[in-house]
Amino acid sequence: MKIALVSPYDFAHPGGVINHIRALDEEFTRLGHDVRIIAPASRKNIAGLGARFIQIGKPRPVPASGSISRISLSLHLAPDIKEVLLREQFDIVHLHEPFMPMLCSAVLRFSDGINVGTFHAYSGSPGYALGWPITPVLLKRRNRKLSGRIAVSAPAKAYASKYVAGEFTVIPNGVDLKRFNETVKPISGFDDGKLNILFVGRLEKRKGVNYLLDAFRKLKRDYPEIRLIIVGPGLNLRKRYEIKVRVQRIKDVVFTGGVPYEELPRYYQAADIFCAPATGKESFGIVLLEAMALGKPIVATCNEGYASVITDGEQGLLVPPHSSKALAQALKRFIDDPSLRSRFGARGLASVGQYDWSLVARRVLNYYIQVSSEIHTASAFSGHLDASAHRKVGF
Repeated sequence: MKIALVSPYDFAHPGGVINHIRALDEEFTRLGHDVRIIAPASRKNIAGLGARFIQIGKPRPVPASGSISRISLSLHLAPDIKEVLLREQFDIVHLHEPFMPMLCSAVLRFSDGINVGTFHAYSGSPGYALGWPITPVLLKRRNRKLSGRIAVSAPAKAYASKYVAGEFTVIPNGVDLKRFNETVKPISGFDDGKLNILFVGRLEKRKGVNYLLDAFRKLKRDYPEIRLIIVGPGLNLRKRYEIKVRVQRIKDVVFTGGVPYEELPRYYQAADIFCAPATGKESFGIVLLEAMALGKPIVATCNEGYASVITDGEQGLLVPPHSSKALAQALKRFIDDPSLRSRFGARGLASVGQYDWSLVARRVLNYYIQVSSEIHTASAFSGHLDASAHRKVGF
């Protein structure tokens, strides 16, 4: 098949949707399919993709749902989109966040083939369909162009279903078990005997790092040999958090900033406990899969996205959001009991295999085949009805 994977986000800037698309591209290409990635980009050359990457639009940072989205806001993408669709003649156009302005919405408008949309977002904010203001008329018009709808989790499906009519199939995010596994070497500098608690994610308010810092400060009084490692980009909040750490004299807090994706598994390997204290609006929990793949016990907040990945008391401990006290109590259980850490880590390792990208990508391909078959069957049936009607009137 010739497949287009369309991203609304800056493909030169790492993120969950970008990594999702890259993983599908890698697996589809390995299986012999012809893949093109269409996205805006802040630089021309995207490593490893060459001519298979088609840049349309230049991204701009836009606040959205407590985060920053880097998307193209240009109103003049139509000529480039039409030219690419005409030239490439895709069998499948797979749009990630298909109604996101401007690129995905415009590609969906002009694509007359088989269009599949994946819905990644989850948000409880009413009035903004899928995180963006969109009129009901435009939403219905774009939705009619979709041949199939995928949601990355049950919460993402429930959220999208509030606004989007039609059937949804849940196919989760995946994890690259060739990259994230127990054979990787831990990052150097953190193997000095201290017990490492790891956070991975963008430094945004909704990720809950402020509560984690408060929990760590409480624990540090009784457990002087613990360390908190905070991995992820975000300069503004990082400065505020660093000031907090300095003013409150919290020792052994390390901010690494963003790290190369290739190095990320080594940080997980250096961790004794992984913590994800997000306050909400999580549709899934890719970082949870990454931690599980390295056999790490998890403390996470019990938002719907995280609860769709791990079971409380099995692979990790789920605690209420916005509670540094609850975080501290759960972390204390793991700090006090190495055998408990081992049991939880082993359970996570045993259950993460179902999320391997090789399996997830095949589920997506099978969905393409299912949708294509349904369209061809419906088209043939429609043609049969038309032929019957013509015979009845003497044609």
